[in-house]
Amino acid sequence: MSETDFDAVVIGGGFYGCAIAIYLAKNRGFERVLVVEREASLLKRASYNNQARVHNGYHYPRSFTTAFRSRLNLPKFVQDWPEAINQEFTKLYAISRRNSKVTAKQFVRFCADIGAEVHAPDPEMRELFDSRLIEQVYLVKEYAFNSDLVAKRALSELQDLGVNLLLETEVESISKAVNGELGVIFKSKDGNFSSVSSRYIFNCSYSGINQLKGDFPGIRTKLKQEITEMALMDMPAPLKGLGITVMDGPFFSLMPFPARNLHTLSHVRYTPHLQWVDEPGISPYGKLNDYRRVSQVDRMVRDVSRYLPSLSTAQYVESLFEVKTILMKNESDDGRPILFEKYEDLPKCFSILGGKIDNIYDVLEKLDAERLD
Repeated sequence: MSETDFDAVVIGGGFYGCAIAIYLAKNRGFERVLVVEREASLLKRASYNNQARVHNGYHYPRSFTTAFRSRLNLPKFVQDWPEAINQEFTKLYAISRRNSKVTAKQFVRFCADIGAEVHAPDPEMRELFDSRLIEQVYLVKEYAFNSDLVAKRALSELQDLGVNLLLETEVESISKAVNGELGVIFKSKDGNFSSVSSRYIFNCSYSGINQLKGDFPGIRTKLKQEITEMALMDMPAPLKGLGITVMDGPFFSLMPFPARNLHTLSHVRYTPHLQWVDEPGISPYGKLNDYRRVSQVDRMVRDVSRYLPSLSTAQYVESLFEVKTILMKNESDDGRPILFEKYEDLPKCFSILGGKIDNIYDVLEKLDAERLD
């Protein structure tokens, strides 16, 4: 690419990068926006390889702020991305009798505090669980999303708005330009380098957020990286139309995965395979590429079947391995706030990261408060 000028370069073509590019073009009047993505298409990394859950607050009894923000953001996401929402399943939350960090009574009180509905399920749903291990089961309202349909809609909207896409390309560095703009150097899949200048940069590269060179100062917030496994399962008939979470401790979730018409199975103990403290120069994607991907699905199924016996007949299809990025300050309470950083020495550069798809509205609120020329 020959050197040219952009109003904004967005690094990362996941959901956050695409949503921010759409916002800049549609809401802030940016006419020249470029999205740079390392993969061959949009939303193919963390935006795809996840639980596909649109949270409604229930998952975070130890983080009221995260739960309350989920309650505010879910209806916005459902309204803005209706074609991607799957509501055609029954969602259950169950509380373990042992080792749970929240009791059934505490869970009900917490749901009342955030204004989230909980109801008693039909007896046949309650009977799916081993009552010796499960204290109580609740019927709740929570949704899943089809990441393929999100990607299709995002691509269409970006094209309609005239946003430029540069795929199979990595951003190597950001530097200060003489004229007050920012210089961006790219590396294409074939190893060729090119550069552009931009007035603004939005670093939305998720696990790679701390790996930019040049004048980029690095992330101030400490991050932890995890290589995680989402097992894709074909559920037996009793579980086909259900999403189930047993909490709050070393337990599990199974959620519909609409993009494949399967379910994801995740387990707090066995989904994380490898973890390390993030720092510049240690490429998370390099570690993932080098990692020997041996599934732990047998251990997941063995443990989950104690609580949910019918899960033992589920059919394993394959596993999605990905790098998950977590703010270290929230490890103790499971909170999922956004990361939104600006840099005094690199004005007009923003680093943005979120742990849930509905967190995008927290980001857009932050951007609404910014004076973007």
